[in-house]
Amino acid sequence: MKLTQLRVHNYRVFKEINVSLKDFLSLVVGKNNTGKTSLLTVLNKFINCSSASFGYNDFNFEFQSKLYQAIEKDGRWETEDHKGIELYLFIQYDDNDSYANICDLMMDLDPENNIVVLKFEYILPDDQIEKLQQDWQEYWQKTVKKNKDSEPSKEICFEAFVQSRLSRYFKTQKKAVRYDVEKGDVDEEDYKILDRSVKIDKIVCFNYISARRDSDNKENDTSLSTLSGKYYERMKNDMENPVIDSFEDALSSTDASFTEIYDELFGNVIGKVKKFGGVRKNDTIIKIVSTLSQKEFLKGNTKVMYEAEKHNLPESYNGLGYMNLISMIFEIETILCDMRGDSDPGTTPADINLLFIEEPEAHTHPQMQYIFINNIKNLLFEGVSDSEDKNGIHLQTIISTHSSHIVSQSDFEDIIYFYRETPTSVISKNLEGLEIAYKNEKNNTTYKFLKQYLTLNYSEIFFANKIIMYEGDTERILLPAMMKKIDQERHNEGNVDLLSQNITLVAAGASAHLFDKFIAFLGIKTLIITDIDAVKEKIIEDKNGRFKKSECKVRTREGEYTSNAALNHFFLNGGAITKAQGLEHLYKLTSKQKIFKNENEKWVADPEGILRVAFQTEEGAYYPRSFEDAFIELNRDMLIENQDKFQGLKNKPYISKKDDYDAYDLAEKCINSKTSFAMDILINSTSDSGKGWDYTNWQIPQYIEEGLLWLRKDN
Repeated sequence: MKLTQLRVHNYRVFKEINVSLKDFLSLVVGKNNTGKTSLLTVLNKFINCSSASFGYNDFNFEFQSKLYQAIEKDGRWETEDHKGIELYLFIQYDDNDSYANICDLMMDLDPENNIVVLKFEYILPDDQIEKLQQDWQEYWQKTVKKNKDSEPSKEICFEAFVQSRLSRYFKTQKKAVRYDVEKGDVDEEDYKILDRSVKIDKIVCFNYISARRDSDNKENDTSLSTLSGKYYERMKNDMENPVIDSFEDALSSTDASFTEIYDELFGNVIGKVKKFGGVRKNDTIIKIVSTLSQKEFLKGNTKVMYEAEKHNLPESYNGLGYMNLISMIFEIETILCDMRGDSDPGTTPADINLLFIEEPEAHTHPQMQYIFINNIKNLLFEGVSDSEDKNGIHLQTIISTHSSHIVSQSDFEDIIYFYRETPTSVISKNLEGLEIAYKNEKNNTTYKFLKQYLTLNYSEIFFANKIIMYEGDTERILLPAMMKKIDQERHNEGNVDLLSQNITLVAAGASAHLFDKFIAFLGIKTLIITDIDAVKEKIIEDKNGRFKKSECKVRTREGEYTSNAALNHFFLNGGAITKAQGLEHLYKLTSKQKIFKNENEKWVADPEGILRVAFQTEEGAYYPRSFEDAFIELNRDMLIENQDKFQGLKNKPYISKKDDYDAYDLAEKCINSKTSFAMDILINSTSDSGKGWDYTNWQIPQYIEEGLLWLRKDN
């Protein structure tokens, strides 16, 4: 038996979200404020019956607006609207599972239907809508509106009114909802309300490890020692364990010794009690005895130490990363003990056990994050295995993370991506869905490439707000400087600085088109910077008369077409536009025609799109072919002035001969190393009186500057 899907309505950023869970481990990723913590809290509030803690701000903003409008108008809801916060658990079972706990959830006898749906609701029932409307109107007229000189916002007052009275109107209930096999979804009209006789905790047991762990808070914390007491409590009923017997015998012996000492230690104060008449003759005698509780003894009288150079140091001296890691292991082991029922051998575990680990990377360096994710599956697998003295359990684990290091070591198919579609709506996508998007490609080679390339090299892309895909090493080295230069020059124009935005740079070369479905999948604003790569064909003088591509200048219109696969893909219909038309077509494109949106799985030109492809444009009367000759054309005077300082240049006398060698010639004949050339530009950039580099002695090629300014905008 397993949870296949979670669905949430109207909870915080979740207007409606469907999360498809993996059988064993699901890794939830996404940039900040995409609802990863909200998923944890809504599960806890419903499954662990802490719904009393629901507040008005837990409602999705759109729901809050609909609630106000409904109460202000006539108290009526649209039939398709959900009337509060809802959580659906889709549970799949097979013939090997016991139906004892889920039989109350079965809504039909269709042998093809092996899914039951458990629904939790925190909603405004129909019979409470009219009452809320009447109470609100009465409150508004008598309490608020009477002060006409300073009448506050009615909607804000409504929020305050409902917030303080939420439990009067909103109610919690649990339902079994029929799953319609043909529709592949729930049938909302076919349900039954579950009473208290249905033991939800026998169907689903939910536990979590929050990112706000105690060990984060105080230096002298002994949280690990506290956890040792909790762990002991879970396993003390293991009657076959001789270690526990020895521990309890030692405590009994210690009690007797401590009682003798207490007689002397507290004798003085007890004598004073007698003088004040607290103890009369023939009354019972005050006596302080030792009663060491096993749990409390461990909790208050043990410390987790770590050994360094044969010295024991307290746990608070240890690094927060190790504290966090050890704390998680203790908590996981304790939770697994609870789920298995180790403290009560007669307990039958729940059908499904769900563990949520929130942001395990807290305070840990990358290597420790690698260790965690590489070992967590084994730790969890060992904890669920059946044995002679422990129950076996079915465990599903959700890990939420902001760590690119954890993602890089995870299975691609385990990743679930949360993406904020609108300010009030987050959607969930399983990365294995990309395989479907690339299914028509022969041998699925692009999907296989992306799967490795992104997780191993650019896993931070899953946490980015924006992406830049660049051509080569020169751009890689200079792009941060170009972004800073734009930020300095355009600081007062109203947009957030580029270097203050969460932008991931990805090396794509001329193969950025391979990422097109991935960009559409993520829905992230992306700038592709590539080269026009003009080429012509020449005949090789051999008996076959074969043709060969040859790089050529763009300025002189020698080029016949582009060899750039990305440009062919996005602008030339995959090469459908003839070679003769190719470059001319690119020359004529306006800035807005270089922006795309994804529509029906195709990229189409749209000024409001999320993808822009930037390539060389005319710089005055010159048309460059690559970044290098574009930069040289704009900044030749800077090169002439600093040519002796540029270590990456050769044939330096050519640089000053403007009539003999154009920028294309210099890029071809004078750049000895593109990497060194880029570093030379940075080294010889101007600085602002020791306050930092200001890069005022060179210009950014127009096509890159336009692209970065587009990316800098908030949309």
